[in-house]
Amino acid sequence: MTSLLIAIAVAAAVLLGWRLLSSRLAARKGDSGHPSDALDTLAAWPPQATRVLTSVERDAYERLRNALPAHIILAQVPLARFIKVPTRNSYAEWLRRVGQLCADLVICDRYSQVIAVVEIRSATEQVNPRVVKRQQRLARVLTAAEIPVHVWLDNALPTADAAREAIVPTPPATEAAPGAARPGAPQRPRGEPERELAPEAMGELREAPPSTWFDDFDTAPAPLTPDKPKSLSR
Repeated sequence: MTSLLIAIAVAAAVLLGWRLLSSRLAARKGDSGHPSDALDTLAAWPPQATRVLTSVERDAYERLRNALPAHIILAQVPLARFIKVPTRNSYAEWLRRVGQLCADLVICDRYSQVIAVVEIRSATEQVNPRVVKRQQRLARVLTAAEIPVHVWLDNALPTADAAREAIVPTPPATEAAPGAARPGAPQRPRGEPERELAPEAMGELREAPPSTWFDDFDTAPAPLTPDKPKSLSR
């Protein structure tokens, strides 16, 4: 009889402990049902400022600045900041797949229109398969958007002249046309556009996605791979 009472008491204690633990976990999960939502953002993840560029990326950035002084050079730009996509499907899903990937260096004209992307790759380090997949995904999106991608190896960065010729090639020399600059006339620096047009003369410019663009679209999650079609019942 005593053993039975002890067993019942132990079972009751275990059940009570389990219920208390379950209630605490439910309270921590909050309304969204995710445990991390109850954590304070600053207390759980203490922020600390760091560098945006590695040493190699900074060197490549300086070479681009010297090669293309009339252009805008941006670093570590998410694809969602310079690529727009149709919204017939979930924008949140597109963002999850590729929108948050960052291009190492982005070259823009003076009106901030992207004309090329430079990716810095390691020539010696063994690349993780997941990194390779991410790089391929990024390259596919940029190619589909008709944005040239230049891959530079970290141990063989091109000179400023080579970078300029690769990104903004010098047009071949032709015979002087009527109204062309006379010999002795001041020459434009290399890397600068031949003639800058005012925005209104260029037609409609492509506006950048606003910072709150994501908030305006469907944020429902969707799987990367579609579910297998269910067999029809006969």
